[in-house]
Amino acid sequence: MNLPESPSARRQRSRQQLLTVIRRENGLTRADLSLITGLSRSAVAEAVQDLLNERLIAEDVLAAGGRGAGRGRPSALLVAAGGSAHVVGMDFDHDRVAVAVATADGQISAEESAVVNVDTEAASALDVAAGMVHRLLGHTGLTLSDIRAIAVGIPAPLDTKTGRVHPASVLSGWVGLDPARELSDRLGRPVVIGHDADLGAAGELRFGVAKGARDFVYIKVSEGIGAGLMLAGSTYHGATGAAGELGHTRLGDQGAWCRCGNRGCLETVVSSALVRQLMQELGIPRGPHPAFPLADVARHPVAGRFIAEAGRTLGRVLADLCNCLNPGLIVLGGELGTAGEPLAEGVRESINRYAHPITAAAVEVKIASLGLRSELLGAVGLAGQHAMLDV
Repeated sequence: MNLPESPSARRQRSRQQLLTVIRRENGLTRADLSLITGLSRSAVAEAVQDLLNERLIAEDVLAAGGRGAGRGRPSALLVAAGGSAHVVGMDFDHDRVAVAVATADGQISAEESAVVNVDTEAASALDVAAGMVHRLLGHTGLTLSDIRAIAVGIPAPLDTKTGRVHPASVLSGWVGLDPARELSDRLGRPVVIGHDADLGAAGELRFGVAKGARDFVYIKVSEGIGAGLMLAGSTYHGATGAAGELGHTRLGDQGAWCRCGNRGCLETVVSSALVRQLMQELGIPRGPHPAFPLADVARHPVAGRFIAEAGRTLGRVLADLCNCLNPGLIVLGGELGTAGEPLAEGVRESINRYAHPITAAAVEVKIASLGLRSELLGAVGLAGQHAMLDV
């Protein structure tokens, strides 16, 4: 005869079940946990309090109006606590690489960025990134043996089955490469790879303006345009990992040739490269780094008009995306996202004009609060999740 499970054993099992879910999803309310696990609210409350007391998880209070927020006591997102584990996050953009060393709960210890020809010189970019990791570890007094996990963002679609850069990728120097293996060979630690726009979405969700959102789209507008799709609280990659290639939406049969081989793609008329070209023609000085905030540039009367029109063009495409996905939030990031409100106002104008009224009324458009660090902090967060799964 099977004896009934004791209350203490049942509570311990609930505690372990909730800890596993929190470490996997990272950023859930108590109500979410009850829905996902099927446990009663009282069982969730008891187990969560145990985990908080043992400092295995922590609370992030939700912003007003965010998911789980109400009129009473503020709700909170439950996240895995980092303890003493350390991780590394990397972000490869088309013309630069950024690296950060952090604790698993996202506290940055040191970070650095460098100008690199990422697109066509993959081996050199990977070597530079590995060198930056060693240098930052030296600054923090850590060694590679202290690093629990490394997560990396790549500005190209990754095959979800092989982890390699897609053969049709615009990142020509990386085609066929397995970036995770390449970096793991250089650093001797486990590496997980993600699309940079997906990590930008994760960064804004965990640390930025999208905190508490479950259905939102992060748009990275830099040399190219990519979208990170967060649907029902999970990242959507698509059948082959190529979801979100928004920059190759065609605006017409005419126009400039795109690096993908088509004409009239969105990124041929909306990109940070075109803004830099305009700045050169207008005699607007550039900063020492190719990626720098464009808020001051947007105040120039001609550049401001160009950025606002770029927003309206981008918004026309996003209006169709909103009609398909019905997101509650669009976050504008990347280098062009640092232009701020002129870009956002242009996007809002087109969404309000071209999206279905119900859809347009439901979506907010915000500028990424993490600026050029959204992808890097998303990589740190992803590495932290993987580190916590091994605790």
